[in-house]
Amino acid sequence: MSTSHVTAVIDLDLPGATISRHLYGHFAEHLGRCIYGGFWVGEGSPLPNVRGIRADVVDALKTIRIPNLRWPGGCFADDYHWRDGIGPRHQRPRMVNSHWGDVVEDNSFGTHEFMDLCELLGADPYVSGNVGSGTVREMSEWIEYLTRDDDSPMAALRRNNGREEPWRVPFWGIGNEAWGCGGNLRAEQFASLARQYSTYVRDHGENRVYRIAVGANSDDYAWTELLMKSFDCLAKEPDQPAGPFQALSLHHYTMTGPWSDKGSAIEFSADEWYLALARAAYMEELLTRHTTVMDRYDPYKKVGLVVDEWGTWWNVEPGTNPGFLYQQNTLRDALVASTHFDAFHRHADRVVMANIAQAVNVLQAMVLTDPDTGALVLTPTYHVFEMNSAHHDASALTVHLRDVPSIESGGRELPLVSASASVKDNAALVSLANLDAESSRTVALDLRGHDIVARHARVLTAPCLNAHNTPAAPNAVAPADHHGIRPHSRGLEVDLPAHSYVTVSLELA
Repeated sequence: MSTSHVTAVIDLDLPGATISRHLYGHFAEHLGRCIYGGFWVGEGSPLPNVRGIRADVVDALKTIRIPNLRWPGGCFADDYHWRDGIGPRHQRPRMVNSHWGDVVEDNSFGTHEFMDLCELLGADPYVSGNVGSGTVREMSEWIEYLTRDDDSPMAALRRNNGREEPWRVPFWGIGNEAWGCGGNLRAEQFASLARQYSTYVRDHGENRVYRIAVGANSDDYAWTELLMKSFDCLAKEPDQPAGPFQALSLHHYTMTGPWSDKGSAIEFSADEWYLALARAAYMEELLTRHTTVMDRYDPYKKVGLVVDEWGTWWNVEPGTNPGFLYQQNTLRDALVASTHFDAFHRHADRVVMANIAQAVNVLQAMVLTDPDTGALVLTPTYHVFEMNSAHHDASALTVHLRDVPSIESGGRELPLVSASASVKDNAALVSLANLDAESSRTVALDLRGHDIVARHARVLTAPCLNAHNTPAAPNAVAPADHHGIRPHSRGLEVDLPAHSYVTVSLELA
């Protein structure tokens, strides 16, 4: 294998925007085995559970410090009527999950179960309200039910259903994919509805809601522009809040083929490896261009950008329900995730939250559970989240990369090294990915502004590009201590094996 040298210049004493921990958020939709058989096994399950919530799934997600969880969808959100999911479970009405497998949903996992899950996880709830088939009153009453603490009608109903104290709900979605499954609306239609619905998602008591309106599908910059025009007070004083909603969403998935044949999760060529990573790197362009539109109307950055659906979307595993979106998760998925995080870190002044799709058993999951044996497997993507946890709420550092080789794939130039860094409490974390399928790299870290008093590196890689974890081989792709790091005249040298992800933790003088 050949080795080439790359330089990364990092000024450790020039912190930038805060990398919100909420960039490491997750998504749980009523889809396939994400909720039922993933998070929710029921109180009578032989699997260890807490009030029906699977205990080892909770423990795994707590380990990666899950900051928030988006629910109940996704497309499911705009068919979901929250009153169907409260009260005694055996009395809850059934519904058809028309988007995902055309299966019957019994609503045994509803509002109380979700809020219980968030409390067990220590995660902030992000509730997606129903704009597509719901009403303004329905959404207004849901936030009252959740967060009001007096004798209002909805607070009384919550108490009757067993919850005395209100919950804290900091994030609220005003619909989902209104341009598609959430109503097939035009941008002008949705902008008016978003203003209306947001008005009635009220702050009750001490609960303060951050309202997130449906933003663009991938590169629909016209949608972003029209919604930005709908805001009040954007170009006035920097301390004057935006209204009536506070953020726009963005959805973008990585795949190597068209929607009808998105590519295999585990059977792919080197060319498809590069194509997937080039399409993941496209997130940088999307963020730059949407941010440019937003900056024109919002120079004080009052409005956040929330990438609340992202990740890989492959063909389902053979033999599984095509509507359940169950896919395997390989080393390639891990590097797709790391590439996204580098882009999110660079845009931390505007990108305030992100939610990978999805947490358990669906798309680019953190955790896979075996429906027959109950075995739990941590995916390669899970390990990237864990290795990056020191970036949470740290200050972004600019990484100036030099002499980075690249490859053309899918009409785009893909740099073969991706990096980002942050600093917090006299410690820094540098994240480095070698996207080259075959060749190793050595990166010289030109570290300026602080002396380094201690260092530690970890590596995530495997012999094969399509390596993945299974119940029989749960650690085929797992982090290990990395010894390919040594002093350099300007800081440190770090060896990056082919197709690898490396994090370097630094203690600063």
